[in-house]
Amino acid sequence: MTDKRRLIWIVLDSCGIGAAKDAAKYGEPDAESNTFLHVAEAVGGLRAPNLAKLGLSRIVSIPGVDSSHAVGAYGKMQEQSHGKDTTNGHWEFVGVILDKPMPTYPHGFPKEIIEPFEKYVGKQVLANKPASGTVVIEEYGEEHLATGRPIVYTSADSVFQIAAHEDVVPVDTLYDWCSYARSILTGEHAVGRVIARPFRGKPGNFERTDRRRDFSLTFGDTVLNALQDAQIPVIGIGKIGDIYGGSGIDEAIHTHDNTNGMEVLMKYMENVQRGLLYANLVDFDSKYGHRNDPEGFARAIEVFDEQLGALLPKLRQDDVLCITADHGCDPTVPGTDHTREYVPLLFFRPGMNRAVDLGVRETFADLGATVADYFGVQNPRAGTSFWSALASE
Repeated sequence: MTDKRRLIWIVLDSCGIGAAKDAAKYGEPDAESNTFLHVAEAVGGLRAPNLAKLGLSRIVSIPGVDSSHAVGAYGKMQEQSHGKDTTNGHWEFVGVILDKPMPTYPHGFPKEIIEPFEKYVGKQVLANKPASGTVVIEEYGEEHLATGRPIVYTSADSVFQIAAHEDVVPVDTLYDWCSYARSILTGEHAVGRVIARPFRGKPGNFERTDRRRDFSLTFGDTVLNALQDAQIPVIGIGKIGDIYGGSGIDEAIHTHDNTNGMEVLMKYMENVQRGLLYANLVDFDSKYGHRNDPEGFARAIEVFDEQLGALLPKLRQDDVLCITADHGCDPTVPGTDHTREYVPLLFFRPGMNRAVDLGVRETFADLGATVADYFGVQNPRAGTSFWSALASE
């Protein structure tokens, strides 16, 4: 194995590409969802020539995206884990298939969780219900400013979220509250993530800041740990380090937004000569999907595509580029929750001169198995590698 192998892995958070075969089990909005397609339709077509080059419209025909001359490998993946959250998707990428759903709280958290949390914080919580993050801070933000009481809420996903104004609760204190919540959310209440949601501003004009932090469950060793054991660097960009609870991550870099995430990724491409550079771009989800903003979503895809155009010439001969997503969040269907969708799978190696159909992968874990195969390490979990379809190109 050459020491020059390097894989650049980009997750376009929430950029699903059509209702998964089991989507109807999750409700009518999921069965009608197709994030990439509906976003493109909402703006009369996307300007995304670089995604077109890699084969995006070979997966599903996207208005404005002409992949007739694609030179990358393309396909889509079906999730096997229960749920449609960041935790499920990213852990399945690296081989962990969650066969039981993580707990959700459609009626808020029970007293056996809330009471010890309130005792630790020293104040009663506000809200304690499922809610949109932007709506809940507008609803309770003024009272929070007056009392300092934390805003606790959840969603359709397995999450315990704590919102606090940065001028009222120092961010380090908010992180401490989240760490405590993580310590008591175990057993039957082992939610996938505890999320710190700092915000700023005044009533009627509150805005969440970029100092969000996720405190995630971990599920044992994965291909990321196998890379570490082989002394192959693993760099997590964006919320990657948080999603895996630091497991298998050598260096974690938090970013401000999608644009900054791509800037950091390209900077590390200049300085890291081998290993896995693994980035999550969350704005699609947090700023546009959950806020039912297809126009903003479309603009974010086009900005990413421009930056992708700057990244492609930086790829070395031994590099591999992977672009995928972890779930959908279709901003055009009813509701503000994630949607159960297939996710796109795009691979590219410098020198490829034709399109390669990777088909429909039956699990996200095939991606992690392929990463292990590329680097020549043992895959400790599930998944079937498709590296042979790429290695010959």
